[in-house]
Amino acid sequence: MRAIEIERPGGPEVLRMIEMPRPQAKGGGVVIRVLAAAVNRPDIQQRRGLYPPPPGASPLPGLDVAGVVEEVGPEVSNVKVGDCVCALVNGGGYAEFCSVPALQCMPIPRGLTFAEAASLPEVFFTAWNNVFWLGRLAHGETLLIQGGTSGVGLAAIQIARELRDATVIATAGTAQKRQVCLETGAHYATDYRGDWESEVRRVTGGEGVDVVLDAQAGDYTQKQLDLLKPDGRLVFIASHLGETAEVNIRAVVRRRLTLTGSTLRPRPASYKGAIASELVQYVWPLIEKGRIVSKIHALFPWEQVREAHDLLDRNEQIGKVVLLVDLQQAQSVPDRLMRSESI
Repeated sequence: MRAIEIERPGGPEVLRMIEMPRPQAKGGGVVIRVLAAAVNRPDIQQRRGLYPPPPGASPLPGLDVAGVVEEVGPEVSNVKVGDCVCALVNGGGYAEFCSVPALQCMPIPRGLTFAEAASLPEVFFTAWNNVFWLGRLAHGETLLIQGGTSGVGLAAIQIARELRDATVIATAGTAQKRQVCLETGAHYATDYRGDWESEVRRVTGGEGVDVVLDAQAGDYTQKQLDLLKPDGRLVFIASHLGETAEVNIRAVVRRRLTLTGSTLRPRPASYKGAIASELVQYVWPLIEKGRIVSKIHALFPWEQVREAHDLLDRNEQIGKVVLLVDLQQAQSVPDRLMRSESI
């Protein structure tokens, strides 16, 4: 099969197309014929040498895919050959075939193309895990999202509004991006390059927020802890502004604050499978009704993967960037009865 590898740490120029053996389905795993694969921020960090794959994972980049199940392992019962699925994978998405635990596969929501479906897993898994499971966002609470027009940010805005009736405040760096946050469902959007702390206090009447979803860390950390209500939760998904921070522990103790974070990639399939089950139960019906959407910024033939990575390097995207591994089929709506040999 053809695949895209990272030749060495560096810029987009280190990505190259190679030929390599096709993976095989073992145990509880399946092999998916990949028609589309999304480009995510962790792919960029892996390309730069800052996010090595966990032990046992494919060294190829790519964390979410959509396609057709080509082969199933002997312990698989939840999917079968020919099923049209999208999946959160542990690596290896930038390839014509990808192996993944069957528990991490989900049906493609009705009406979506393969390319649209490929944009779903990583961002909705991440938003669900961090906003609902770790952040414990409850009905009617207030959520602050740093970077509202990232894929995860847009997913978090929507699930918080639709499933928790939360008040959502998002930050973004341009007027266009702030408008997208509002159109997606945020109640307020403010410029993270300005006095966003004062703006958050203003729109909450000085009360602050219950949950913060943040990828910045660094000197944002104490500022965000100061914005939390008693029993508030600060959840990190990255640390772009710095991996260390000085915090007021006395305030954490006195106000019963929670500071936590997560990475999904090293988690076992059982953990990710539980998230997949909840997404299919609660989010997929809302996608099929058009109440939750995945905003796609750009589609690239996968031979143009360097251009796709360059776009994320410039931080100009609003929403997801998707690689079309099969240029024609990736933009089609799947027939749920189609078999892999018919593609």
